[in-house]
Amino acid sequence: MIDLQGFGDQIAVGAFTTLRTAFASLALGVCVGLCGALAKRSRMRIIRSLADCYTTIVRGVPELLIILILYFGGTVAMTTLFGHYVEVDAFAAGVFALTIVFGAYATEVFRAAIQAVPSGQIEAAQALGLSTFCMWRLVILPQMWRHALPGLGNLWLTLLKDTALISVVGLEDLMRKTSIAAGSTHDPLTFYSIAAGLYLFFTSISLVGLTWLERCAERGVRFAK
Repeated sequence: MIDLQGFGDQIAVGAFTTLRTAFASLALGVCVGLCGALAKRSRMRIIRSLADCYTTIVRGVPELLIILILYFGGTVAMTTLFGHYVEVDAFAAGVFALTIVFGAYATEVFRAAIQAVPSGQIEAAQALGLSTFCMWRLVILPQMWRHALPGLGNLWLTLLKDTALISVVGLEDLMRKTSIAAGSTHDPLTFYSIAAGLYLFFTSISLVGLTWLERCAERGVRFAK
């Protein structure tokens, strides 16, 4: 039996914070990714250029630097705005940073998934007189998700592990809680092993869920064959 030396509740709280951060970033990141993919397919050159600039910058800068820039930059901006020191909330800064990172990669995933939808089906929808909204809802989006799921699954696993980076700005997540416990008990091997086991558990459960979602998405294709 592993002796947590009274830190079991704290580690559980940290694990919950990690999951809360990951799911919030996922939900917002998917929205950002969809908007980015649509922007890259826009007929307006300036919108396409802005989307390209966004994905190029974010994918070229380490996630840790983005977190630090947004956290400390946000603190400076808020302090300047209000005239006194205001510290940005670590959870908000972390979610915002991970959303930006996830959204940049998801933009490319969604863009490729949209391009994978056969053009003939889009032309058929237009020939039937479907509105743009109905065409996206009934033709493009259902097939786009099927193509995007594998890529989004990989991004989710990366996002889940990247939440550990936010501990550097004080977020009381799983990584920070285990670091505190390791330092207090002088038993880093035990607590960091526990953290590794929990991250592995989260990713394993995620893989099961992703596999199920991919099978559901491919069900119509299998029946058609």
